[in-house]
Amino acid sequence: MTTLTEDTGTAAARETPARRRPRVDRLPYLLLLPCLVIIGVLLLWPLGQVVAMSFYKLDSVRQLRGDREWPWVGLANYTQILADPFFRTVLRNTVLFAAANVALTMILGTLVGLLLNRLGRKMATFVASCVMLAWATPALTGTIVWKWIFDDTSGLVTWLFNKLPDGLSQTLFGRSDWTGYGWFNSPLLFFAILTLVVVWHSFPFIAVSVLAGLKSVPSELHEAARVDGAGPWKVFWKITFPLLRPVFGILVVLSTIWDFKVFTQQFVLAGGTQDRPTFMLSIYSYAEAFSPPPKYGVGSAIAVILTLILLVVTGLYVRMVLKQEDE
Repeated sequence: MTTLTEDTGTAAARETPARRRPRVDRLPYLLLLPCLVIIGVLLLWPLGQVVAMSFYKLDSVRQLRGDREWPWVGLANYTQILADPFFRTVLRNTVLFAAANVALTMILGTLVGLLLNRLGRKMATFVASCVMLAWATPALTGTIVWKWIFDDTSGLVTWLFNKLPDGLSQTLFGRSDWTGYGWFNSPLLFFAILTLVVVWHSFPFIAVSVLAGLKSVPSELHEAARVDGAGPWKVFWKITFPLLRPVFGILVVLSTIWDFKVFTQQFVLAGGTQDRPTFMLSIYSYAEAFSPPPKYGVGSAIAVILTLILLVVTGLYVRMVLKQEDE
């Protein structure tokens, strides 16, 4: 009897580790494998190539084809960029432009989202459909339309200013004939128009995202706040904003990334890479890499610096989110 009990206990002890061992289901990882391969081919491999190119002196297409050697220069490209005073000007332009665009996009998108939340279903659907046309329009197409609007001869803005009374136009602006006026010649005016184009194209996504977040906020909270005498401004800051803080955080990070790497709109409005005073990091990288004489290594180094800046911004946001979750 004792031997039987001991044998049973021994068998149970042998089975216990096997039963406690967690079972690994490999099917989800296998399903993710195609996506990981695509991401690696389309994103990680080109990024690795850019990082590698930033450590070489590359000034001809024959080097990229492999017909000539790649001279190793180490950190010389980065040293050259960081020591160039023009790089600090470009970085300042990029930071100020991104900050202004993120602020304006978030404010306008939030206001439109709040408006859509207050409208009836039919009117909200109609307004949202009209707003999303800007988001659905390709950046190249939309920028070409805006460039025509500000054309110096046949543009809509030029036509409107020419319709102003001569006395009023002369008093306010110092000129009465606006035909031939270069709207893109002044750096300040160029950045104002570029900001208008980027905000017009970006705010619909913010509006729809905020609207989706507002739908998740219990209406009882707003009703209780109104019963207590809270106005719309106080309701937003005391109830809506705290509940949608994660949504706003993600939108700010995404807007920062998009506005830091604006390229198409600036390239089309400026007509190429000739307007150096308005350069930002994306077009600066392109101009250094492809304008004659080409400097692919220097352009790659600028692209790596831009990527590092965006990674720092994303890392700070992730750290902030994790800290809020711990609290």
